[in-house]
Amino acid sequence: MSLRVRLLLLTAALLLAGLGLTGTVLSDRLEHYQLDRLDTQLRALTGLISQAPGRGPAGAGARADLLDPALDLIGAPYLVYLDADGAVADGVLSSRLSRASLPPSSALRSTPADGSAVFLPAGDDSGRWRAVARPTRGWDGTVIAAAPMAAADATVAQLRTTSLISGAALLAVLTAVGWFALGRGLRPLRRIDRTAAAIAAGDLSERVPALAPPNTEIGHLTVSLNTMLGQLERAFAERAAAQDRMRRFVSDVSHELRTPLFVIKGSADLHRMGALAAPADLDDAMRRIDREATRLTALTEDLLLLASLDDAPEGQLDRAPMDLRTLATDARHDLHALDPARPVDLTGPEGTGPPGPAPVNADEARLRQVVTNLIGNAAAHTPPGTPVRIGVGTLDGRAILEIADQGPGMTAAQATHVFDRFYRTDRSRTRSPGTNAGLGLAIARSLAGAHGGDVELRTSPGAGARFRLTLPLLDAP
Repeated sequence: MSLRVRLLLLTAALLLAGLGLTGTVLSDRLEHYQLDRLDTQLRALTGLISQAPGRGPAGAGARADLLDPALDLIGAPYLVYLDADGAVADGVLSSRLSRASLPPSSALRSTPADGSAVFLPAGDDSGRWRAVARPTRGWDGTVIAAAPMAAADATVAQLRTTSLISGAALLAVLTAVGWFALGRGLRPLRRIDRTAAAIAAGDLSERVPALAPPNTEIGHLTVSLNTMLGQLERAFAERAAAQDRMRRFVSDVSHELRTPLFVIKGSADLHRMGALAAPADLDDAMRRIDREATRLTALTEDLLLLASLDDAPEGQLDRAPMDLRTLATDARHDLHALDPARPVDLTGPEGTGPPGPAPVNADEARLRQVVTNLIGNAAAHTPPGTPVRIGVGTLDGRAILEIADQGPGMTAAQATHVFDRFYRTDRSRTRSPGTNAGLGLAIARSLAGAHGGDVELRTSPGAGARFRLTLPLLDAP
């Protein structure tokens, strides 16, 4: 069964139980109320008559015409006297009752004379009577006051019938109203179901609309589902991007490995075929093999380093207190060695003031690798003699080392991918021996991330490029 049907059946069952319990309690209380009222009247009458002096039944029978209206008035239409042997000596009966319906003598004699009320059967099985008996004072006998229960039982039966009919009508009306109310209340769930079906069909951009205020259950469910759907969409997008990166990575690795392997294999084939008979040709082939083997070794080491940083970055570091000014000074010397005509300034961050202290807790060898990659990038992608500025110090609670050049810069699209593995801004250029395969900046950012920092780039076409290494200060938590 659907949730709507189950909720409706549960509600109807609870309503039916409530109506049944209410009707039972009401009829029971009404019956007890009528019995208590009748018992009080009967006890009062028998108590009064039993204490009155007189000749007993003879006097009562002589004045029956006077007692008949009084009996109807006080609610005890049958008054009977029993002698000492339990036989009926006299009685007074209301004219509205039939003598055939009177309780039999055997039932009257069984009535206790202590004033307690009991039920007696009618003589014609038409119903039941309520009777109270007390011993008389003026003569040796018993007086019994009795009243039929037909009216009281009819009232209780009428109440039960009315409760049953009205309860059934109310149950039918409320069930119909509940059917439509539940349908309207469950409408948001159907909207959510349609949204889930659309997502299952592949539309990950689908979202559950705002179906209810956020402080309601449906509102909470909507917010939670939309949050989960956003995470799923991002996860699928990241997986697709990762698969795309992996395909490009495999393609780039294959491309980088193909050239040196072809050179090595070609040189070996030439030697095997005897084409390198002259010592000079053999030496030249060996130099080519050594150069390409060096490229393969460097590429392999870079790939292993990146894999290690991806798997356990902290495990690749041997931290110790140090100052980035040392690396900045060494970087300046390295640039002078590569291009003596290149102006290199050593300043503070943003090019303002002198170099400042930048204490960090880091692996100096790994940071030297980062700085070497940044210096090599500046030297390789700017014309000879292009000025370079090296800034070092602290800024906004972080240790800073930046390398800024005045070269051609990069476009926004190039800057977006410059830290990707195997990415090169100019794939068609001829690389000199020893040039990396587009892994230098990727390694630099990974090493900075392992230290809890980052490498940031600010560039634009014609305005040069500034690479900034940021690291936590030594006294920072």
